[in-house]
Amino acid sequence: MLVESIAFALVGLAAGLAAVLARPAYFRAARTLTLGTALAAALLGGTVAHFCLDGRYPAASIAAAALTSAVLTTTLARPDLAAGRAPAHRHHPHRAGVHRTRRHRPA
Repeated sequence: MLVESIAFALVGLAAGLAAVLARPAYFRAARTLTLGTALAAALLGGTVAHFCLDGRYPAASIAAAALTSAVLTTTLARPDLAAGRAPAHRHHPHRAGVHRTRRHRPA
């Protein structure tokens, strides 16, 4: 289990570094937060997979660690804050200077 834990940690650090280096504008948080999230996710996902598979398939446990690390690292990505991108809004913007007001009917 010790060797697998080291492999989980290396996979997590590799996933975190890949995310930070591939899309630096998407990860505005501290780099240590991104790398720490990737590391913790890989250790957690790999350990859970190791015990679920009863330790018989270490390659599958490492793959699960990589998948868990990638998925949880993407939760930190903020593409709306990336340079050159306007935030996407669900609602249509109102015309400038025109506001919708509700008029109450007198009782």
